[in-house]
Amino acid sequence: MKLTIDTEAASLTLEEAGESRTLDLYSKEAFEAISRQWVRVGWNQKYQYNFSWMGRPVIQLPEDMLRIQEAIFEVQPDVIIETGVAHGGSLIFYSSLCKAMEKGRIIGIDIEIRPHNRKAIEAHPLFDRITLIEGSSTAPEVVSQVKALVKPGETVMVILDSNHSYAHVRDELAAYAGMVTPGSYIVATDGIMFDLADVPRGTAEWVDDNPRTAALEFAADNKAFSLQQPAWPFRESELTENITHWPAAWLKRVS
Repeated sequence: MKLTIDTEAASLTLEEAGESRTLDLYSKEAFEAISRQWVRVGWNQKYQYNFSWMGRPVIQLPEDMLRIQEAIFEVQPDVIIETGVAHGGSLIFYSSLCKAMEKGRIIGIDIEIRPHNRKAIEAHPLFDRITLIEGSSTAPEVVSQVKALVKPGETVMVILDSNHSYAHVRDELAAYAGMVTPGSYIVATDGIMFDLADVPRGTAEWVDDNPRTAALEFAADNKAFSLQQPAWPFRESELTENITHWPAAWLKRVS
């Protein structure tokens, strides 16, 4: 793909797959083309590694955090299950939302919770709503432990943010989708990998080996879930697409 921006002519020329189109630089289509490349360059520059939430590093694109906040407020989950802990910033973020809503708690799962991260998370003033589980997110004993922490009738949302390989995400979807309540979501994050196979920090295998592929196949095989991005609760522009690391991530339980 080749993008040519002419600020004097206020145009953007997009060349891809042997075709060329010239767009109004200030149009929706130009914004989407520029945004796609901005995400790709930003990911390669580790842009998402520059943020924290209430003192803990949170390795997420800020728009994805804002969008999941919208979904959490809409669903009002009693339990948020997240696979992948890292520095714990996402857990603290979700806990702060739950505190603001006066509802909800978080279960964080990771195959390895490093001692310095565990210490910092457990010392945080918002830890009171968080339960940490160390172990593989797909291990039967870990899945059983998580299930035992969910009470009958509770509303559950699941966020998959651990090992992002196709095989692991498919296994996580199989293990946790049954815990998701109707009207809520299981979110397979970081599917942007499919569009990063050709960037310097990417690998060619990511074209297929990514969470997006797993989510698309899961949706095709499971009629209880619909692949749908939550609607924006506020929109005063013609824009319709998220700037995101999570394309094709949102699986809503519809039955």
